[in-house]
Amino acid sequence: MEYIILHSDKLFAILLLISMSIFIRILLQVVGQRWITTTAHTATLVLLPLLTFIITKVISGNIALSLGMVGALSIVRFRNPVRSPLELSVYFGAITMGIAASVNLNWLLFLGLSIGFAVTILVVLHFLSLHLLKKPFFTASFTEGNSLSSLEVMTSKPIGWLDKSDLLSMKKVSSKDVRYILVSGNFETLQALQTKFDTDDKIISFQLNR
Repeated sequence: MEYIILHSDKLFAILLLISMSIFIRILLQVVGQRWITTTAHTATLVLLPLLTFIITKVISGNIALSLGMVGALSIVRFRNPVRSPLELSVYFGAITMGIAASVNLNWLLFLGLSIGFAVTILVVLHFLSLHLLKKPFFTASFTEGNSLSSLEVMTSKPIGWLDKSDLLSMKKVSSKDVRYILVSGNFETLQALQTKFDTDDKIISFQLNR
């Protein structure tokens, strides 16, 4: 209890960082920025402020650690092929753990608890969104390093149920047709959508990619 009171300012900062990150994420989604709804981008938006806060506290006032941190991050960013922002955050987090452990094990423990708390909040939000709003808090993205299948659909006019689909990744409208791209990690989910195409005369063509 004494430890919590002693570090109450840090705990408040962690809670405030997580809250502000989630608020920014929801705000971006409200204004139509669909890229932020992916798992990788949402997790990165929440984790990076925590990692930055911890590493800044650890290396503050230590020039040698500061220079070493810059060099380590340069190696990760420019010499490793990064497939998603979350992957880059994981590497950043691994470096932060090593530096925190070398300075003070309390910082390593604080970092682990902070990340665990942030991940728990994201899981709870995803669960509540699925059960209360009937839609996932996260969506799939080609940039997340996962194996995804895609369904490309060409229609003569916009189709309402495709516009509202949680699998919709891109929509391109031209004077002649409308093109939809839907993505999912489950190939059978996209296959099931094809049954709706037979009864819709606005469908011109479609292609399923695995």
